[in-house]
Amino acid sequence: MTNEQKQNLERQLWNIANELRGKMDADEFRDYILGFVFYKYLSEKQHSHANRILENEDVNEFLEVTDDESIEAIREDSLLHLGYFLKPEELFSAIAAKGNADLEGEENFILEDLENILNNIEQSTMGTESEDDFNKLFEDLDLSSTKLGRTPNARNALIAKILFHLDRIDFKLEETEADVLGDAYEYLIGQFAAGAGKKAGEFYTPSQVSKVLAKIVALDKERIRTAYDPTCGSGSLLLRVDKEANVAEFFGQELNRTTYNLARMNMILHGIHFSRFDIRQEDTLEHPQHLDMQFEAIVANPPFSAKWKGRDNPLNETDDRFSQYGRLAPTSKADFAFVQHMIHHMAENAVMAVVLPHGVLFRGAAEETIRKYIIQVQNFLDAVIGLPPALFYGTGIPACILVFKKCREHDEDILFIDASRQFEKEGNQNRLLDEHVERIVATYEKRETIEKYSHVTSLEEIAENDYNLNIPRYVDTFEEEEPVDLDIVAEEIKSLDAEIEKNDEVISKFCRELGIESPI
Repeated sequence: MTNEQKQNLERQLWNIANELRGKMDADEFRDYILGFVFYKYLSEKQHSHANRILENEDVNEFLEVTDDESIEAIREDSLLHLGYFLKPEELFSAIAAKGNADLEGEENFILEDLENILNNIEQSTMGTESEDDFNKLFEDLDLSSTKLGRTPNARNALIAKILFHLDRIDFKLEETEADVLGDAYEYLIGQFAAGAGKKAGEFYTPSQVSKVLAKIVALDKERIRTAYDPTCGSGSLLLRVDKEANVAEFFGQELNRTTYNLARMNMILHGIHFSRFDIRQEDTLEHPQHLDMQFEAIVANPPFSAKWKGRDNPLNETDDRFSQYGRLAPTSKADFAFVQHMIHHMAENAVMAVVLPHGVLFRGAAEETIRKYIIQVQNFLDAVIGLPPALFYGTGIPACILVFKKCREHDEDILFIDASRQFEKEGNQNRLLDEHVERIVATYEKRETIEKYSHVTSLEEIAENDYNLNIPRYVDTFEEEEPVDLDIVAEEIKSLDAEIEKNDEVISKFCRELGIESPI
């Protein structure tokens, strides 16, 4: 599929999504359209998989199979390889055709059938290895919501219309790379984030920021055994790492239930087999789900300065993740609690990159104690990268990326990069271009000092600054103003005085002609 065809697919999907505009907010209709796209994807995968099984049979088209023995054989094979099963009559094309049949009355009422199909997909996985990955996956598709229409018939008409338009799009799963549809899905998620305001931060990291994080943790690697994101949102950041180096297994945790469902859908739709990812839904700091595991690549964009229980939970004082640092992160700002949690999960060869607000670089009290311990005792901090403001949806706060390694090649210094002035403005948002991303990554890789952009700073200098990591202390971006030529300024003032005198005379003349007193 060409880039033009890919962009056309993205436009088609977004236009269909807009069928629900005006009915509900961006973050609400997101759940419906992404859910329907995902159902269509599952259906097409099931259809093509079943047809491959039937290639040498008398009946080699899944839609025409009626005998129970064949259906059961296809079901067992599908659960093993796909992780779920759809009957022929449950395929997307079948329900879309029924909903748009040229009939009246109950014949084309599909809401109840559609709800049963979505439930059956989840039920088909019960007792199998994929059960956790499909459990309540479609729970956010409330087909009885009055936001879809005031009456059942109105809701049915809208859903049938959307299914009709989606059914006309051929995802061409057999002919294209899996990431083509995955990229289109990511495009939709990004479009929804742009309209979701502050809520966007709950599920989406801007793609160019994701690219910086992913490229850094994947430097010099063709394969990564395990990748982990403790605040994984829609899973986009983990999937971005997979674009830079083949990831064998993905692990993540997400607090928001709806976003957790979206992450699992995103993984499956990108062709990640259910056995290769383990996404859990819980509070990462209070109820970590992968506590005894260590990971090779760790990436995250935690909620900025979120509240957490901290000292209000006595167990945190003895928690191995936090106890060695001398202080707990303040309850009003969990930024360093997330950092400590992630450090706990670092394998010996791990690279960790996390997006945080600038406050973590210089705030005092408990955060200063933690920051000093990470640098002075652990010596895990490898780089500090300042980003432009207004990159993230819903906030204009400038952020930074902190890079950590357990086994640092350059363990006597820390690299500072000030990339805050390199961006392209797009409406109210700023965004990084590919050239900006490449410069950040290349500077990190080469670890070089570049005037007004980066500086390799010794640990001694950082200690002299009391472990304050504020980037302007280490990267001087001051621009001297050009010297002022006072003779030229004097001549300009004389010229202006002459012009003013001339204008005053013109005004006085008009006033005399009008017979009024001159204001001059």
